Amino acid sequence: MVTGVVLERDGGAYRVLTPQGEVRAVLRGKVKRGQPKVVVGDRVRLDAESDGETFGIAAVDERTSLLERRVPEGRGARPVAANIDQVLVVTASKDPEPIPQLLDRLLVVAEANEIPAAVILNKIDLDGGEALARRMERAGYAVIRTCARTGAGLDALRAALAGKESVVTGDSGVGKSSLLNALEPGLGLRTGELSARLRRGKQTTVSAVMVPLAVGGFLVDTPGFSEVGLWGLEPRELARCFPEFRPLLDSCRYADCSHIHEPGCAVRAAVERGEVAADRHASYATLLAELNSAPKEWE
Repeated sequence: MVTGVVLERDGGAYRVLTPQGEVRAVLRGKVKRGQPKVVVGDRVRLDAESDGETFGIAAVDERTSLLERRVPEGRGARPVAANIDQVLVVTASKDPEPIPQLLDRLLVVAEANEIPAAVILNKIDLDGGEALARRMERAGYAVIRTCARTGAGLDALRAALAGKESVVTGDSGVGKSSLLNALEPGLGLRTGELSARLRRGKQTTVSAVMVPLAVGGFLVDTPGFSEVGLWGLEPRELARCFPEFRPLLDSCRYADCSHIHEPGCAVRAAVERGEVAADRHASYATLLAELNSAPKEWE
């Protein structure tokens, strides 16, 4: 039996990378009946077909993590990618101006899925981004400062990606593709082309693609990452998705504190003392209101 990792779904088959190279595989047995549904990043076991060219996916190994997306206009969740080791959120220090609230939202998606996250602060040749870097480091996140044009920070980024299965996400214009191309020529272009092909004519479909890296590990291109994971989060769980809040939560006067208006709230007190950034708390309040107004799973 051959083992491999799923790179992409291609129609009714899958591209799977094995120690012997890439192969084409189709579902077999209980896996074909959707138990579980095979997604990008899954570690699978393969049986060779009689033609010697196609393989059958006979089993899926236990997952360490799973990103899911709510089924559009329906109930339940659709798995998107499995076994993600980390999420790296790219933001520009300038051009476009960074949007801290969007950065916070993407980090919360990672936290809600219990996946470690870090921040890539790009375009540091235009602005060092010291204030934003301090903000994120105070919140508990590692910050990698980069510039695709000068090559600054590429060694640190390459080291962060090596040997791991990583989602790299960020708003349009922050230089993600340029950064990936500088890191590994052709990588950003390749992921962009694959994503465009998978999404063509399917605006409500989010399809992931995994690309092997020369340094070892994989880059997972997941269109619509901001729509993954947050929908299933209970409002009371949101505070734990802010790392700087977590040491304070057991000190609130009320066990069900929303950290918005209650007296004796340790989080709000920390904001007033300047120990927690006020705009991080504002991001929390915005996301909490969004979760409270979202339709429930049964609606």
